[in-house]
Amino acid sequence: MRFDGWPELISDLPDRAQMYLESPKAAEIIAVIALLDLYGPSIYPNHLESADQRLLWATKELESRVGRERFKVFFAVHEVEAWLLSNSELFPTVIRKALPAKITYPETVNFDEPPGKLLDRLYKDRLRRKYKKLTDGKDLFDQLDPQTVYNKCPYFRQMMDTMLQLAKDAGQ
Repeated sequence: MRFDGWPELISDLPDRAQMYLESPKAAEIIAVIALLDLYGPSIYPNHLESADQRLLWATKELESRVGRERFKVFFAVHEVEAWLLSNSELFPTVIRKALPAKITYPETVNFDEPPGKLLDRLYKDRLRRKYKKLTDGKDLFDQLDPQTVYNKCPYFRQMMDTMLQLAKDAGQ
């Protein structure tokens, strides 16, 4: 299910999760899962500055709003583009050559220039056009190897391991 941005997702989350978890097909549902970029939402208390602090707080906050054991929320740290940066070979050569060394660990970037902004800057500088999340991002995601992301992005790995455990616990 899609939402028009994080404010709608956060406000509608309890009702939408309940709708699925109490539907006639609820027994077939392993879990209701929400995925948000960590960068972007302005829900965090001001004193939380690190990705770890925001992730911990937001996960607890949103899961408690829903209050269902079979509801989980995950965050792409900092944005799903971090997952793309885990495999720099996907990018055009001029972009790949301009990528900073910090992308070796793509989830460790800061909030000043998260992956999407980095890609937008590099695309403008090197290709003379904007990075388009919906077009460029989709094309790059189609080529992305999940195992590469799993190996380089610990938050992604944790999310995948949790989802797999949910499926195993449900007998799948």
